[in-house]
Amino acid sequence: TAPNAAGKITPKTIEKAFEKEGFFISENRDMNAPFVKTFKNTSFDTYNLFTVYRKDTVRNLVVQYPEIGLFTPMSMSIYSKKGSKDISLAFLSASASARMMHIPEDNPEIIALGQSIARAMHAALPQGKLQKTTYKMSKPKGDLIAKAVFDMKAGEDWEDAKDDFQMDFEGSLAPAGFILAGFTDLGYDFGEHNMTAYHFYDTYSICKLEVIYVVSQTHPEAGAFAPCSLYMYQKQGENKMYMAFPTVHKWIAALGIEDKASLDVLLDAQKKFEEILAKLTTKKK
Repeated sequence: TAPNAAGKITPKTIEKAFEKEGFFISENRDMNAPFVKTFKNTSFDTYNLFTVYRKDTVRNLVVQYPEIGLFTPMSMSIYSKKGSKDISLAFLSASASARMMHIPEDNPEIIALGQSIARAMHAALPQGKLQKTTYKMSKPKGDLIAKAVFDMKAGEDWEDAKDDFQMDFEGSLAPAGFILAGFTDLGYDFGEHNMTAYHFYDTYSICKLEVIYVVSQTHPEAGAFAPCSLYMYQKQGENKMYMAFPTVHKWIAALGIEDKASLDVLLDAQKKFEEILAKLTTKKK
């Protein structure tokens, strides 16, 4: 959080600071306009969902740690509450995300990533102070990661199978109230660097407007978990497509969420998203 009475720090200036530090900007999405349009109200002067990642970090880790897609891109929220003279940037630390991706926290790449985030934050918010959330963390009441596997038919062209599955998946989002907030073809970058471990590796950034609107009222830092990243990949020599995403149980536990309105929208979104994947992976077999 940094003082911003003059309004010189904006989502755009924050984006430039991360770009200069070597981050790829996936999205810097203003959520305030949709809040007002859909719900006729907002508690913020600024509320952006900001998603970034370092291509070099991902390339260096993805072969050994395929779950890196859970936080590629990383999600952050940029916000100023109504009437506030401060601006805040909420994010999940590199070590916290590493634990969920089953990467050792002392991995040199994770340490370097944490340092890179810190440099970008300092440049973006020069007078900013790091504040840890004071919410009382609770014990998760469910798995922190939801996974699904799709069995491809032996001999089937992997590109055709992937395209068909993704078309059905993308078509299932809007009817269930989800927004496709971003798509990242990590495999393209791997190919540019002659990496051949994967046929493809894609990540989807998915969000539900109602969820972020309701939860942000009491927990504006929730943007550190939204949009949610779903990875989808197939390794060379395998006939399986692997998918996974961080569940809302992480939101609930990390932010100590207890209010019924937030819990209801979060758990409903979790249920609907799992149903989409279950239906597609069952139907296609």
